[in-house]
Amino acid sequence: MELSISNQNFLDAFDEVDIDSANFGKNKLNLFVLKINANEFDYCNLQRQLLEPMVDFSLSRIVKAKYKDKPAELSRNARDKFINYINNKGELGELLLYCFLELHLKAPKILSKLELKTSTNHYVNGADGVHYLKLENGNYQLIFGESKTERQLTSGLTNAFRSIAEFKTEVNASGNNKSGINYEKILISNNIGKESLLDGEVDFIKNIIYPKKENNFEVDDAFGIFIGYEISISNDNKGLSNEDFRTTIKDQIKKEVERKIRHIRLKINKHNLQGHNFYIYVLPFTNLDESRENITKNITA
Repeated sequence: MELSISNQNFLDAFDEVDIDSANFGKNKLNLFVLKINANEFDYCNLQRQLLEPMVDFSLSRIVKAKYKDKPAELSRNARDKFINYINNKGELGELLLYCFLELHLKAPKILSKLELKTSTNHYVNGADGVHYLKLENGNYQLIFGESKTERQLTSGLTNAFRSIAEFKTEVNASGNNKSGINYEKILISNNIGKESLLDGEVDFIKNIIYPKKENNFEVDDAFGIFIGYEISISNDNKGLSNEDFRTTIKDQIKKEVERKIRHIRLKINKHNLQGHNFYIYVLPFTNLDESRENITKNITA
């Protein structure tokens, strides 16, 4: 099963910053910073790189195949669906997480979230996308997505792990039952026909969701997390040379994120999530609310 994103340029909008994640174990913490142009984050570049993935995120493979000779109509359908979804959810982070999981982790999406969205609240409250990953040992992980875009990095991480815990246990903070991981797997299994898959791929995906004794591989549930948060840049730093600005801001962001590694470990332990793998993507924004609104507006115009 191939990646669903046809254009591979998304990662060109960022610089990846190496962080000291020693003793972080099997989990992966990935820090990305938007390309910087004249001492400002280059949001225009990000918008350009999101135009094609937005279509892939919004529509299933089978719908894209149907309109392959009608690119204008395909684009319009995708933008309309994305606009309606974002108005209800307010989460540009879901699109960014989808792109990172596909193009950085190389984990293909299983189904389009928007193709499965119904009028019920169950699926709206489910995972922010579902992907799978083949490991080097031949086993697989079923990756459920969770995205948060909040002003504070700490609260974004805290709320992401709380949501994942509720999703796994299928119990909310009030102690009431809610739809969760098992409901999500049922939806995927029942709707896998919505995707345009090659012979054998439907059975393969179903065997990942509900492993059989005949399988020659093991499957574990894992989680992909996207955290978008707000940073402030001082006037003094804005006046630095371009080279010094890039160095200073990346160092500032790196230190902020490295200080949260202990917090992440504490949340994993608190919610008894130690058995899962986590693929965490962190991206800082300036003027978070305004930037998020402008990006969404420009990629759907």
